Amino acid sequence: MSSTSRLVVEVDGVPLPDTQAIDIWTRFSEHMDATRGDLASFAKTEGWSSVHPGARPGVAVLVASRTAPQRPYGNAAALGGDADGPGVRPPRQPRAARPRRPTSAPRPERP
Repeated sequence: MSSTSRLVVEVDGVPLPDTQAIDIWTRFSEHMDATRGDLASFAKTEGWSSVHPGARPGVAVLVASRTAPQRPYGNAAALGGDADGPGVRPPRQPRAARPRRPTSAPRPERP
């Protein structure tokens, strides 16, 4: 990536020029302040099917697509590698239940 900006926008895998990316990030920030979590309407206003914010070392990234479906807002740390795609946290797995101590047994005394 030859970008010198700390704000990057990629549309279908192609990075946009820095000045264009900064303009899009400005609009994105204003939109998200006004309509928290509404990624789909921002994507639509930009002419995309989806947009997902994320982060890479030293840069903030908006990953947009003209064809990929929009997913709910998620964890930005997932950018760039998991099966769910950028900016989406995988569903939480339920925790295993701890075995319960029988209620008839007295608790051990502490020294």
